Amino acid sequence: SLQGSWRSRGSSAVERALQYTAGQKLHGFTVKEVTAVPDLFLTAVKLSHDATGAQYLHAARDDSNNLFSVQFRTTPMDSTGVPHILEHTVLCGSQRFPCRDPFFKMLNRSLSTFMNAFTASDYTMYPFSTQNAKDFQNLLSVYLDAVFFPCLRELDFWQEGWRLEHETPTDPSSRLVFKGVVFNEMKGVFSDNERLYAQHLQNKLLPDHTYSVVSGGEPLAIPDLTWEQLKHFHATHYHPSNARFFTYGDLPLEQHLQQIEEEALSKFERTEPNTAVPPQTHWDKPRVDHVTCRPDALAPDPIKQNTLCMSYLLGDITDTFEAFILSLLSSLMISGPNSPFYKALIEPEIGSDFSSSVGFDGSTRQASFTIGLQVLTGFLLTGFEEEQIEALLHKIEIQMKHQSTSFGLALASYIASCWNHDGDPVQLLKISENVSRFRQCLKENPRYLQDKIQHYFKDNAHRLTLTMSPDERFLEKQAEAEEQKLQQKIQNLSDADHKDIYEKGLQLLAAQSTTQDASCLPALKVSDIEPIIPYTPVQPGTAGGVPVQYCEQPTNGMVYFRAMCNLNSLPEDLKIYVPLFCSVITKLGCGELDYRQQAQRIELKTGGMSVSPQIIPDTADLDLYEQGIILSSSCLERNLPDMFQLWSDIFNSPRFDDEQRLRVLVMMSAQELSNGISYSGHMYAMTRAARTLTPTADLQEAFSGMDQVRVKFMKRIAEMTDLTSVLRKLPRIKRHLLNPENMRCAVNATPQKMSEAAGEVERFIGNIAANRKERKPVRPTVVEVRPLDPQAGSSASRKLISEPHFKPCQMKTYFQLPFNVNFVSECVRAVPFTHTDYASLCILARMMTAKFLHGEIREKGGAYGGGARMGGGGLFSFYSYRDPNSTQTLSAFRGGVEWARAGKFTQQDIDEAKLSVFSAVDAPVAPSDKGLGRFLNGITDEMKQRYRERLFAVTDKNLIDVAGRYLGVGQQTCGVAILGPENESIRKDPSWVVK
Repeated sequence: SLQGSWRSRGSSAVERALQYTAGQKLHGFTVKEVTAVPDLFLTAVKLSHDATGAQYLHAARDDSNNLFSVQFRTTPMDSTGVPHILEHTVLCGSQRFPCRDPFFKMLNRSLSTFMNAFTASDYTMYPFSTQNAKDFQNLLSVYLDAVFFPCLRELDFWQEGWRLEHETPTDPSSRLVFKGVVFNEMKGVFSDNERLYAQHLQNKLLPDHTYSVVSGGEPLAIPDLTWEQLKHFHATHYHPSNARFFTYGDLPLEQHLQQIEEEALSKFERTEPNTAVPPQTHWDKPRVDHVTCRPDALAPDPIKQNTLCMSYLLGDITDTFEAFILSLLSSLMISGPNSPFYKALIEPEIGSDFSSSVGFDGSTRQASFTIGLQVLTGFLLTGFEEEQIEALLHKIEIQMKHQSTSFGLALASYIASCWNHDGDPVQLLKISENVSRFRQCLKENPRYLQDKIQHYFKDNAHRLTLTMSPDERFLEKQAEAEEQKLQQKIQNLSDADHKDIYEKGLQLLAAQSTTQDASCLPALKVSDIEPIIPYTPVQPGTAGGVPVQYCEQPTNGMVYFRAMCNLNSLPEDLKIYVPLFCSVITKLGCGELDYRQQAQRIELKTGGMSVSPQIIPDTADLDLYEQGIILSSSCLERNLPDMFQLWSDIFNSPRFDDEQRLRVLVMMSAQELSNGISYSGHMYAMTRAARTLTPTADLQEAFSGMDQVRVKFMKRIAEMTDLTSVLRKLPRIKRHLLNPENMRCAVNATPQKMSEAAGEVERFIGNIAANRKERKPVRPTVVEVRPLDPQAGSSASRKLISEPHFKPCQMKTYFQLPFNVNFVSECVRAVPFTHTDYASLCILARMMTAKFLHGEIREKGGAYGGGARMGGGGLFSFYSYRDPNSTQTLSAFRGGVEWARAGKFTQQDIDEAKLSVFSAVDAPVAPSDKGLGRFLNGITDEMKQRYRERLFAVTDKNLIDVAGRYLGVGQQTCGVAILGPENESIRKDPSWVVK
């Protein structure tokens, strides 16, 4: 394949890009500069387009998750929401691809790892990423055509922007109202108090130019926008002369340039876009302002709902070093349990802190800083502790080196604002230069930071104090203003206009209900997918009798440590406390350190330390599983000894004496869990529905389900007046869990540092040897020992629990909760990962979701989402998310099974489902996580390859067969669960258990 040929040439993308030279001509572009950026392991190539002046930045890096982004400087001078409405309408079809919503339709035709579009206050950006070269070309064609050659039909403008329409479009006697996607979206945004406050703050602090308007659209100004204005804004702003292109990854730059030149840029002449943002005139005295908002029904005390913030205008963000110092200063003032601000904000005097507006904002041409309360004077006198500054610089270094799988997207967002105002994006990437320059400044002037505070805060007259308070009539007033606007529009209508509105409403309705032909869009074929997975080598070893897996990876100088400890010897009565134990064990203090000092140490020496419960189903037997906890942490290579010292102290001398601290942690945790239900209701429903089907699922429900930990258990503990009895259980749990006897470890690091890391692991195991104890498992008859990887002949074994007498049973549970929507789930016991039918069930779940359930549950049923998935624990699960229906959705699940059994799908449906499954199977894995599947579940590369081959081989016959055999009525045991509001018919039905 094309990818194979040039990727295996041996030279890296970083080195290849260094061969370009300034002045070199490439496909209509001229290279401006080539810069090595060793901090981020990339080469930056800056170019400009000869004919149009379009700017281009390429970041060559050995990362297969390639990204493209194009951004336009969009600086509206009114609040009609024109850039936002334009972002919506360019995605309603273009010259080469005249079909609606190409992004959504490309999801099943591509292996993309990201696709989206954003409107900021002064730019609009269109990024995508993918690992497949052919896919990159396909998506690039769709994106270029959408932004440069959109259809922008009047009908699309009405649908996405605003229109007058009858409340019931088919009934000309029903009243006229405003409708439109962006119109409704912005009404929603303006009813969110935090967003409202942030919007007012920006508009009033920068009143001279584009920042004084609402780029997303102010609901009452949106109806002033005309279709002609929209088209004009596109012609002037979405032009190559006003564009910045960014590409990232290991694909060759020339191919991108050639395609962009041929498909788009060659068709344009240079223009002089008048889109620059001038600096805001500096005020000579501070200003004060007040706004109102809707009362918050959930807040107990209306006095507490008053918000007061002070906002300061700072320097120009194109001065990259100054902007770096300001964001650093801002973090020092605000972040973490040791910052002077934390205490002032966590127990605020004036009500809830407005987290979204507080802090540094570098997204506008001149940055700003906002704080909730006046606490600047303190910093001026004392400055900051050296440790705090070091901890922050350390965090910056780790953020630079830790490679996430969406590094390209992070870079694109990071440079967007500065580049948008013609700052130098390459300068922004040289992070360590800024850090060492800052250290130099501190050395020369110990009061360097205090002087900055004096200059930007104490002596700065451009300060806005903005208060916001609830107004009982706020929503009424809004509705009245909208009604007034509506009447004003209606008064100007002639009879012909009325007739026109009715006809266009019907026209739009008809257009929405016709099936879209997506065949004009490019699509990958199943044959474009790599047939063989790349092999991940790991070395087995031992340290002090504990098995260790070493995996050499390009981690940019980070070391990643994991340890799995089983809990087979833990007494049953303590099991329920395991999740609580995990969430507090790294936060209570250890050894000589109290919890504050421990938090500071963890910040200073590691990228974080965490412990979480882990239940791992066997890959071949549904009644076999491993139960335990996993420890994970990371650090820079130089801090290896310190990271292991912290773990040693947690093993040897954790602190279980601070009842007050435990109470704070329990309250925070209980609050987080109860907030989480409305976001992850479908996960809770699935966990509950599965509970009676396999032993793994039963334990999952105990550790992370509704009944158990989340609602009853954690709530009960949070309400206890005295937590001493809970504190006393923690050392007992610790003795069973933090025991080297039940442990195995994994380390990911660079080849150069692996032997040093191995030495540190050895020393760590030696340090904690006193905790080692042979303890009898609680269920003695049923432990099975298996080598982790039979081929490797390593000593690593897993102690699995077998429950041969587990009897799956049917159960239907209803949780009544204070929501106005339902989360519905049904689960069926199917087959484990290595079973021959597993691949067919995965394809079936994807296909049923895309081709049947999405339409039934979301489009017809009105739920936010819904579908089916096949899980590694051997369960086939159906779910819906924020669903107005309950039992009707259960019928839709059944309907999906009947649809599949009747074979009502095409070969293309199967191929799209395969692309979609492979997109997930081949999702990029960060160097920190390579080899983890083998370490935890014992899934080797050979097993993955066998599964891959089965996926390729799935046929229509297989799909019809597994739908009948596993999902047909009465075939297998199933469980059902619903979380939702009061439900009369379920309450009366004896087959349901109501909680």
